[in-house]
Amino acid sequence: MEVFVLLSALLCVQSSVTSPVSTAAQAQGFLERYGYLRKENETHSTAEVQSAIREFQRLSQLPVSGGLDRVTLEKMSSPRCGVQDAWGQRVSRHHRKKRYAHTGEKWHKRHLTYRIMNGPRNLSPSQVHVAVKTAFQLWSNVSGLIFQELQHGPADIRLAFFEGEHNDGTGNAFDGPGGTLAHAFFPFRGEAHFDMSERWTLNGLKGHNLFLVTAHEIGHTLGLVHSPVRHALMSPYYKKMGSNTLLSWDDITAVQQLYGKPPGDSVQPLGGRALRWTMQDWQIFQDSKGGSLTPHYCQGYFDAITTDEDGTVLVFQGSRFWMVSNGSVSAPLPLQVRWPQLSLAIEAAAFSPLDSKLYFFKGRRIWRYSRSDLDPGFPMKSSDLGLPNHPDCAFFYHPLGHMVLFRGSRYYVLNLESLSVEPYYPRALRDWKGLPRGLNGALTRPDGKLYFFKEQQYWRFDPGKVRITAAGRWTERLPWVGCHTPPSLQGLY
Repeated sequence: MEVFVLLSALLCVQSSVTSPVSTAAQAQGFLERYGYLRKENETHSTAEVQSAIREFQRLSQLPVSGGLDRVTLEKMSSPRCGVQDAWGQRVSRHHRKKRYAHTGEKWHKRHLTYRIMNGPRNLSPSQVHVAVKTAFQLWSNVSGLIFQELQHGPADIRLAFFEGEHNDGTGNAFDGPGGTLAHAFFPFRGEAHFDMSERWTLNGLKGHNLFLVTAHEIGHTLGLVHSPVRHALMSPYYKKMGSNTLLSWDDITAVQQLYGKPPGDSVQPLGGRALRWTMQDWQIFQDSKGGSLTPHYCQGYFDAITTDEDGTVLVFQGSRFWMVSNGSVSAPLPLQVRWPQLSLAIEAAAFSPLDSKLYFFKGRRIWRYSRSDLDPGFPMKSSDLGLPNHPDCAFFYHPLGHMVLFRGSRYYVLNLESLSVEPYYPRALRDWKGLPRGLNGALTRPDGKLYFFKEQQYWRFDPGKVRITAAGRWTERLPWVGCHTPPSLQGLY
């Protein structure tokens, strides 16, 4: 067949590719499955195949060559949505300026119901509920739609997890880990299916973010097709959870063309960080209803950690914090009730025994509190003190008598009396042998040992020996962090 001759010629890096799509036949199958070539059993001309490859490259934001280079093959092998990329099929080249895309099929009502039929093996029902609820909120915030969850009975939109063939036709069978993660159907079928064999997560450390994939598939159930716009949520390849707004202008324009703007024209696109706070708060609420006795941060991540003037360990995550004393942990508490005017999702925190004050860092600003009172003149700009924006962690270092901040590959020493960086700083982080970049917390224990944290790992640093003396998983080996004892239910808001 002509297509195999052509693809073999274009596949100039085939021998070095170990990804699933690495042969001419596999590439043709991919182009047929996702709508770039019309029929699976049809012989395609050279021009048709080259056009299909170019269209895929354009939609995927790749260099457009018409050839199956390494980058194109790797993109074809990446985890993605199982819905066809109908952009190139349904929109002519003469109408490229109208780049938002929808099918023309839509729901003829604004109040839609949904039901979660089942969930993946590695997430609890409350976690699935939070991910799905947040995903629907993402769309309702920018459109005239209202969504309501049902526990029983028929619903407009149904979400379910399956493995392999699941009566959607052989073309929609799931392919195991990797490849196609999910697919959905346009109105009025109203179904979104997810591959049960994938590892699903909410924090994105290992696995696929269920919230992001669900939000994408909901877009299809509302009538949206895949978008060619860079960073659009409706791109065929699921985006990552960053701090930026998750819905692009293309996503918002498309859904508003179908369902109008929200009441009062109050469009509220949420960023990744704000949605993490929302999911965290809903998770806390769901866990409290279900009797969960494990602090939410014990899942393996937090924003910052320090102690207060009484030696109580403070753990921060989003809009909440926990207090840990003698291994006993409180219920989650509202951050801004304890420290008014403090920004949510702080990036670093440190207590200074010199002045008995708490210092908080986020973005370009620094807050200083005397217990719960914000000191006059704060928040201050980090640049006014000679400090970097977005520090990784901060802590008081007794051998120097100053505060130390880590940022990337460098560290800074802050004189708290003059509120200025000490001479000859910043210096290279390699002075702290054995510590990785990107730490997300540090504190000093009563025995003088320093503890550094990054995701699920910790490192114990001995200032006297100036070296790492222990390391491991903090949820398992540090009982004073509060993950070994049930939390108190007092103070739960």
